[in-house]
Amino acid sequence: MFYVISLCKDRRVFAATTAHSTGDHDARSTMIWQFFYNSVIVTLMWCVFHIGGFFNDKIRRGIRGRKYLLRNIRAQVEQLPSSDRIWFHSSSMGEFEQAKPIIAAIKKINPEIAIIATFFSPSGYEHSKNYKLANIISYLPFDSHRQANAFVDIVRPTAVVMVRYDVWPNILWALKERNIPTMIANATMKKNSPRKILFVRQFHRSLYDCLSYILTSSNSDRISFDDFKLSHPVIESIGDTRFDQVNMRRDEAAKKHILADRIVGGKKVFVVGQSWDADDNVVLPVVFKLQEAMPDLLTILVPHEPTIEHLEQVEYRLEGRTSFIRFSDMNEYSNEKVILIDSVGVLVPLYRYAHIAYIGGSFRQGVHNVLEPAAFSLPVLYGPKHTNSQEAIALAHSGGGFVVEDEKDLYRTLRTLLDNEAKRIDAGKKARQLVEQNLGATERFLKYLMPLLSHSSK
Repeated sequence: MFYVISLCKDRRVFAATTAHSTGDHDARSTMIWQFFYNSVIVTLMWCVFHIGGFFNDKIRRGIRGRKYLLRNIRAQVEQLPSSDRIWFHSSSMGEFEQAKPIIAAIKKINPEIAIIATFFSPSGYEHSKNYKLANIISYLPFDSHRQANAFVDIVRPTAVVMVRYDVWPNILWALKERNIPTMIANATMKKNSPRKILFVRQFHRSLYDCLSYILTSSNSDRISFDDFKLSHPVIESIGDTRFDQVNMRRDEAAKKHILADRIVGGKKVFVVGQSWDADDNVVLPVVFKLQEAMPDLLTILVPHEPTIEHLEQVEYRLEGRTSFIRFSDMNEYSNEKVILIDSVGVLVPLYRYAHIAYIGGSFRQGVHNVLEPAAFSLPVLYGPKHTNSQEAIALAHSGGGFVVEDEKDLYRTLRTLLDNEAKRIDAGKKARQLVEQNLGATERFLKYLMPLLSHSSK
């Protein structure tokens, strides 16, 4: 009830502050969109968010995490060491991975620049809250007029970087009103994006015109943003920082030895990364069949969500078909053919031991990160549901990735690559080349960001 009253106050404040506004057509249009968003959309989102919290643990965690958010962020901001503050916002963990090479480069240029990182989702916040290069890590507040303006006034960023697509209207309007430079990094926009549909198109046009820069992942994304005929932001294609990030993570992983030589030595290692039940339905029967023909095959299964329930389900399917051991029990390893990973954060270091990788999600709703194994010069296999990833499409086109349609196709592709060393190595080189050809987006991004700061170098 308190929050509903707060929303009503937001509308009265908003109406009072905009009633005296004058300007051209775009200003009047923005004012209408602001009134509509705060009167209708915010109320609806708040209701859905809180009702969903009764049924969904992830939503519930997000609600709890935002309790006392403004009070907590104010206390943290008071401790910041620098007048220059860059606020990075990411929807979740995957988007924040794209921000990390930018943040690392900024800190290398000037360690005194303060980094504030916010997240919309609990998974992004919880997996990143110990990230050492950020001075403050927080949830993004609920996007009401009052909370958005209060948050911006507390943080007082020198510049704001939103990663990929997660833009929130009241946050953008608050930043625009205060003339705070705001940009999107790794911006993407499909040619047939729903954001281009009539009514929705005009709304997003008013939002994107609040930005200073839209820096896209590809030229096709730039062309797609040009369709909005924006009047304010600079729109440029500079590439995708994900390539820089996976390359950096590969270098870091090379220093980690999480499997002993006695375990992987003399074996062909097949890593199944970020798999779901739908992937296991296809992959596991193929693994069982391959083990009959290849006694030196070692399979490492890395579930996307290594919950107790899911791990037990996988073990039930492995029982009686093959020997297996959990990663947490590796001190007792005695030549088991399957290693089941029961912890998070070890997938990337595992790629250094692999000969071939399969990436999950591609028999479910969309393939996960194919660039990480590609950075390790591995042939990358994935299922038919991969068009959500431009990198997966590019890998298949280059010969470094292989789309498999079913069990038979997966078995045939794996068997060919495992039997033909020259073909496997060549495919791995092509995968690695795709990464190398797309490095450098971070450096190009900094050319736009650093001039906005008062102290861009030490």
